[in-house]
Amino acid sequence: MRFAAAILLSTAVLVHPARAQDTAAATQAATKVAETWLTLTDTGNYAESWKQGAALFRGAVTQERWAEALRAARGPLGAVKSRMLARTQYTRTLPNAPEGEYVVIQYQTEFAGRSATETVVPMREADGSWRVSGYVVQ
Repeated sequence: MRFAAAILLSTAVLVHPARAQDTAAATQAATKVAETWLTLTDTGNYAESWKQGAALFRGAVTQERWAEALRAARGPLGAVKSRMLARTQYTRTLPNAPEGEYVVIQYQTEFAGRSATETVVPMREADGSWRVSGYVVQ
């Protein structure tokens, strides 16, 4: 019985790092997508940011409404002066979202008008690609 427990323990130890590596790779890929996507919003290319969003995102808001919402949220803040990655969290569940793979990414951003926290949430699509499914600036 001790032998079986030792095998189970060693198997768990061997599997866990692989999962951690998968999560780290997913987080890295999602962060790269988020940064590329943020460049679109920074330059006012709201239509393209919508087009590059996740299917779930595009199904929830029209391109026109998205552009209006970004103009209202980002316009008063002014240009981005600096942006620093503050936090990332890989998760399979989010409130009011289907189960899947998500990375919640937060940036501390200095805009011309004030500082804010930006939260970008890429999700893994059915084809394996990462696309932004949500964005909030506070």
